Amino acid sequence: MHEAAATPAWVLIAYLIAGVCFILALRGLSSPESSRRGNRAGMIGMAIAVVTTLAVHEIASLPEILAAVAIGGGIGLITARKIQMTAMPQLVAAFHSLVGMAAVLVGAAAFLNPGAFGILGPDGIEPVSRIEMGLGVAIGAITFSGSVIAFLKLNGNMSGKPILLPLRHVINLATLAAILGLIAYFTVDQSPWVFWTVAALSFAIGFLLIIPIGGADMPVVISMLNSYSGWAAAAMGFTLHNSAMIITGALVGSSGAILSYIMCRAMNRSFISVIAGGFGGDAVAGGAAAAIDRPYKRGSAEDAAFLMKQADQVIIVPGYGMAVSQAQHALREMGDLLKKEGVRVKYAIHPVAGRMPGHMNVLLAEANVPYDDVFELEDINSEFAQTDVAFVIGANDVTNPAAKTDKSSPIYGMPVLDVEKARTVLFIKRSMGGVGYAGVDNELFYRDNTMMLLADAKKMVEEIVKNLG
Repeated sequence: MHEAAATPAWVLIAYLIAGVCFILALRGLSSPESSRRGNRAGMIGMAIAVVTTLAVHEIASLPEILAAVAIGGGIGLITARKIQMTAMPQLVAAFHSLVGMAAVLVGAAAFLNPGAFGILGPDGIEPVSRIEMGLGVAIGAITFSGSVIAFLKLNGNMSGKPILLPLRHVINLATLAAILGLIAYFTVDQSPWVFWTVAALSFAIGFLLIIPIGGADMPVVISMLNSYSGWAAAAMGFTLHNSAMIITGALVGSSGAILSYIMCRAMNRSFISVIAGGFGGDAVAGGAAAAIDRPYKRGSAEDAAFLMKQADQVIIVPGYGMAVSQAQHALREMGDLLKKEGVRVKYAIHPVAGRMPGHMNVLLAEANVPYDDVFELEDINSEFAQTDVAFVIGANDVTNPAAKTDKSSPIYGMPVLDVEKARTVLFIKRSMGGVGYAGVDNELFYRDNTMMLLADAKKMVEEIVKNLG
């Protein structure tokens, strides 16, 4: 008998309440003002789902469960306290890899001992469970290996540049077709070689899909892997007949897919080309490298403070450089001092600034920057032409005018912040030798209205604050 049919009504109600909490969590996380409330709703929902599952299933003894919770919770607590905000993208990628591997291990356990999972029929594993299991293992394995590559790229262990293998599209399509064919064949032949071949090919395709994706697309990759992890969990939820897993996985999978689509539109990228592993990326693999011998204007903290004091409006554009130096608190202090001088101060956020979705919003919220001062690209781009000073702090690729003019650039077509239209651009950068994460130089550095402030971002902002005081 199907296990779900014997599930007590109170369990189904508890899972339904947990699902409502997860929906409220997604709703709350849609805005910085309600994000804390959304986080609390998600925590409550997950607690209800976990406690209900442990109460209804004899998974292990109470001491074993408490020991597992203590170990896992302890690792999570230490990680959360020690992790730097700059390493959050890597942490998210690592968590996605764990979800993917968990799906693979659950699928393997169900395959090796189907009776324990209630999926054993007269002819072995029930056919519908074989499909669920095959899909869950395949998506989980892709999520795992893809997340590992994303982690290595974000952490600097691999180059952020696309790695383009010969005939990669043919190889990828053939591998995906083989996986789907084997999953279909698994419904009529449950031989171990079929199951393990599906897993092995899926691990390989996860690797092949992510290595061609360049650094500029990495925020989309993080969102996409988040979606994959959700679908893997949903598929395993069907195998385990656990409605809470199905609901949670479907919410994560669909919300991640929607976010990935929105980010692709914001970057003028094809959604299909990104999820297919940089499909069509050959034509845009060029772009200008760093040109440190070109003339540029160099300024000081005193210059920057003087210019901003005289301004009517200053727009601050934060990027990964701010995150690396942890300059958000000094930046808010600078903004507060400028407001006291009668200057209008706004913050412009590009959808893919940083290396994960919402990275800059989180950092500014951490520094208690007022939400009303923070604007998205489409809401503020028209204001740069009427702005006295655009203050760019480590946001290279998302302010590069080449995205609008250079068809050979890997970021060509991506909407960027029009900071070059401001009367003066102050750009904080460690040195002129480096390039953005996309691997291209920024022609903005060499324009007549740009003044380069070469220093660590936090130290430079602190010096500016001293000169404003």
